[in-house]
Formats: sequence, C-alpha cells, structure tokens
Amino acid sequence: MIFETERLTIRELQLKDLEPFFELESNPLVLQYATGEVKTLIECNTELKELIDKYTDPGNDFWIYAIERKSDKEFVGTVALIKDEDKNDEIGYRFIQRFWGNGYATETCEGLIAYCKSIGMKKIIGYVVNENVASAKILIRFNFQKVKEFVSEDIGLPETKYELIL
Repeated sequence: MIFETERLTIRELQLKDLEPFFELESNPLVLQYATGEVKTLIECNTELKELIDKYTDPGNDFWIYAIERKSDKEFVGTVALIKDEDKNDEIGYRFIQRFWGNGYATETCEGLIAYCKSIGMKKIIGYVVNENVASAKILIRFNFQKVKEFVSEDIGLPETKYELIL
C-alpha cells in the first residue's frame, strides 16, 4: 500500500488490474482532457506491464498507482505522481466513468497531498484543461494556486498549471 484514505487504498498496479485498467483507458470520456487516446486491450496489457516494471527501476520518475475501494477491493481508477518536463512533481488521477460523482477524486487528492508531504516533497503541481471545471475546483479547494495559463501542445486545448507549496 502506498497510502490510504477513509474509503480508498492506493497501491501498486498488478496484472490482475487489466480488465478495469482497460475500462479506464478505453473510454473516450475518461480521456477527453488527457493526452492519451483510447487504447485497445492489447495496448493496455503492454502499458500495464511497463508501468509495473517501473516500480523496480531506481531511476523511475513516473509512478502510476491503482485506486481501490476498501469496501470491496474494486479498482476505481489510477493516480499519478510524475516529474513533468521541468522536473516538478506533478499529480494526476482518473477514474472509471461509473465511479464518477462519488467524491473519490476529492478524497484521493487530499490523501495524495498528505502523502507528498510525508515523503518530503516541497511543492506539487497539477495541469488542468480549462473545460475540466470539476478538476479545477478540487485543486482550488486544496489551495492550489494558478501559475500559468496556456494552450497545451499535445491536445491543443486551453490549460492551467496549478501549484501547491507543501
């Protein structure tokens, strides 16, 4: 386990996560504000194995974890802690569509902030496509500050960079 919240456990991805990982990564609505395009089952299988292999790479700076509901051990999404192109610690999360609207993103963000503090990070950032109002509200709720607005090169949409000093 990486960390936990009241209702969720954040843990390393496992091969058994393939089916829900595919459900997450093959849904265009889940990915509408992300850089990735929908993936096939074969692509998800390859990516899942690559993400799992990164856990043992001493130089890894791209950590993707599973978000699992405590009540029934169901995989509900993923959380990311990665270095951006400027070597800032960037957070992110995405959830399977059928789990939207349950407060899991807010709960995950709060737990992720506490985890980042506990491992000695001084600042975390988040990038949010401006149309993704729900995600922006979560970061603002936890006192992230707007740093910069721009049009993203990868998806061509207006985006805002937020940061939180820990």
